[in-house]
Order: sequence, then structure tokens, then C-alpha cells
Amino acid sequence: MNRGFSLWLDVLRVLATVTVVISHWAYPRFTNGDYILIREWNLGSDAVIVFFVISGLVIAYAAGRDKDGTTFTFNRLTRLWSVLVPALLLTFLFDRIGYGIRPDAYPSQFYHIHGFGEFMLRGASFSNEFRLFDRMRLGTNGPLWSLSYEAAYYALFAAAMYLSGIKRYVVLGAIVALVGVPILLLMPAWLMGVFVWHAVREGRLVPQSAFLALILALGGPLLYTVGIGTGLPMALREMTAAALDVPDTRSLIGFSDELIWNAIIGALTSMHLFGMARLCQSRTSDIAWIRWAAGASFSVYVTHYPTLHLLDAILPEPMAGRYVILITAPFIVGLLFAAIFERNLKAFRAAFGRLRPNASAAQ
Repeated sequence: MNRGFSLWLDVLRVLATVTVVISHWAYPRFTNGDYILIREWNLGSDAVIVFFVISGLVIAYAAGRDKDGTTFTFNRLTRLWSVLVPALLLTFLFDRIGYGIRPDAYPSQFYHIHGFGEFMLRGASFSNEFRLFDRMRLGTNGPLWSLSYEAAYYALFAAAMYLSGIKRYVVLGAIVALVGVPILLLMPAWLMGVFVWHAVREGRLVPQSAFLALILALGGPLLYTVGIGTGLPMALREMTAAALDVPDTRSLIGFSDELIWNAIIGALTSMHLFGMARLCQSRTSDIAWIRWAAGASFSVYVTHYPTLHLLDAILPEPMAGRYVILITAPFIVGLLFAAIFERNLKAFRAAFGRLRPNASAAQ
């Protein structure tokens, strides 16, 4: 992967992370409905689909480098666990402190109480959204639903790529039975990322003309904006509910309730990436602060929501600067968290490496 394209993927990671945090900050229980328009746009959920496309692309790239299934599995698990496990501990601690201070800041639809053992086991196993078990919200950390989806996609991808014969189909069938159909409904966007990487690597579908590349790069975001402006997501969600004959698709298929719109986002993101792959070809220099910010995006994502809830419980209302604290503190906590955990992945792998001493660095 060339430096320019890699750098742009980091730009998108940072933008998507910031969008998710702002989207959650805009909930009326945090900001009294003053920024409800952001919630109505539902940009945070859309940003997660951008993450899925980037994830599929990066995982396809990493798989080519990892060579074998054992190395791939080691690298994926250590990448996730090195941040997720401490984030689960932080979530459990923050939730208990905040709930003890002000229980009314933790409405039942946004906070589910669990025993420590069950909480850690379901979170660390990524099974919180798996349909073989009851779906489980991990305290206040609702955004962790996406890691349950991603872990399922990693497992399916690994089985398809590294296994063969009857074993491949048996394992794929077992994974599908474990994770359930709803998770699979958003996999097309993730697979689009896989497709983009292979096409970019082989030089297919990447425009040779800089002008055409610019049209693709700008066309994806522009068409997305048109879709939002015309109310397309709501229309598609209503159409899905009618097709399934249910009043609320979320109750039936969970976070896959916007599956058609999410597939469109995946396609528009892929379109944008094909354009940017051409426009970034000639870039050889790096931008340190973008790399640094992207290196904390995972940490910010998995810690911001319990941080928001804790601050909401602690900070008096009304209070001068309350909204500013609520929007800045989750980033500060995430950056500090990243300095301890996410940026020390190599050290974590070295400590964990007795199980797989030859593991290579993961993306």
C-alpha cells in the first residue's frame, strides 16, 4: 500500500471517529436537544459503515502480509484485545462510579447492568451481538456493537481464505450459526473494502485520469449528502420495515436496521476510495499529526461513550462551559488511553508472544 493512500485512510479514520463522538454528544440527554439536528442526520451510525469499508480494505491488505491463518488470527486478536479489554474495565468502572453518583443520568435504554464476570466474558469474546446468545449491551458502551460485527467478519474472512475443502464450509457454517443473520446483513459494506483493496493492488478500476479520479473522490461524499438531504435513509428504513412486516426493524435485526442505506454508504465510500487511490499515488511524504491522531482513533471510539455518561453524572447543570467539557474530555481520555494501550501494541504482542512468538506487526 503506497504512503499517500495509507495516509488518506488515516484521515478518514480520524474524521469518522470525530463524527461518532459528536453524534453521541448531540443526544438530548447530554446537550438538552440543542444539537438535535445532528442526531436526526444519524451521522454517527453512517460513520461506522465507513469504518467497516476501511476495515475490510486493511484486513485484506494485512492478510496478504500475514501469509498464514495462525499469524492472521494472532495479529487480529492482539490488536483488538490490547485496547478492548482495558476499555471494558474502564467502562465497568466509569459506569459504576457515575451510576452511584446520579442514577437518573443512566436511563435503562442506554445502560444495562451486568455482573463483572459476564460483562468481561461477553465483551472480550465479542459475542455481545451474536444471535446464538441473547444480545447484550455492555454497560453504557453501546458503540461496542460494531466490534462484535467486525470480529465476525474477521472470522468469516479467515475461514474463507485460509481453510479449504469440506473444513472451510463446516467452519463457515458454524460461524454463521453462531453470529446470526443480522450481523451478515452489514457484511456487504465490509466486503466492499476487501474488493477495493484487491482492485487497487491489481490496478483495476482505478482511473488513470486525474480528472475522473477527482469526480469519483468528490462524487461519493456528494451523493451521500444528496441522500441525506432528500430523506433517503428514512424512506429505505420504512421500506425495510414494511417488507419485514414489523413496526421497528431495530427490534428484529438490531443494528442492521438500515441495511440498504448502509450498503449504499459502502458503495459510495468505495467510489471515493477508488478516486483517492489515484489522487494519492504520487504522494511520498507523511503528515505526522494525522498518523498520531489515527493511532488513537480506536481508543477514542471505545472509551468516549462511558466517559460522556460519567461526565454527565458528575457535572452540575446548568454550568458554564458544560457542553465544551462534554465534547473535549472524551477525546482527552481517549488520547491518554491510547498512550497507555493502543500505542503500545508491540509491547503487548511481545508479552503475549509466548503463544505466537513469530507474529508480525498488524495494521
